[in-house]
Amino acid sequence: MKTDVYDNKAKKVGTVDLPDRIFARSWNPDLAYQAVRVQSANRRTPVAHAKDRGEVRGGGIKPWRQKGTGRARHGSIRSPIWKGGGVTHGPSNERSFALKLNRKMRQGAIFAILARRLEEGEIKVVDSLGLDEPKTKKLSEILKNFSEDKENFLIIPNTGNKNVYVASRNLDKVKSLDPRSLNAYDLLKYKKIIVEKDAIEEMDKHYHAVK
Repeated sequence: MKTDVYDNKAKKVGTVDLPDRIFARSWNPDLAYQAVRVQSANRRTPVAHAKDRGEVRGGGIKPWRQKGTGRARHGSIRSPIWKGGGVTHGPSNERSFALKLNRKMRQGAIFAILARRLEEGEIKVVDSLGLDEPKTKKLSEILKNFSEDKENFLIIPNTGNKNVYVASRNLDKVKSLDPRSLNAYDLLKYKKIIVEKDAIEEMDKHYHAVK
């Protein structure tokens, strides 16, 4: 399939052939949801933590003898049934929320999202962003050519274009992503996606699990 190619002033300069296995896939919302869910879970860091009876300080001595007092038997004042004791089944910062998604499913989700966003006109392929130096101001002026509404942008330059990565760091709602590090979350988060033409070939070579 073909799509238009633009220069950094948002003017059409030609067309480019896109790999069908990436950009001609059918939309799969269930797979996209699963990929985002797994990615979000793997980013999650457990914070909440309640001490169990083994972590609460004190309580090492038996509070009273086992028999003969008429009271219930107890082995520690840090038992969960005691005030100041440990917590039963409380949250733990050692809990892992990590989920797994196999490589074919992950790449399939990325391809489905790219195809859907291209179909909706939210992906623009540029010949080159033309940044000869890592200047944030220059990159901001280029992005204004593609949208004056200050929409957020995901930029996918070729791996050798280091100036784009540096220039985008100080721009709000703008992120540069290596074509070999695509993920479902970022592809769905940003309203506009700008892809350099050379990055498409890199994507085609790198993501080979799905044919």
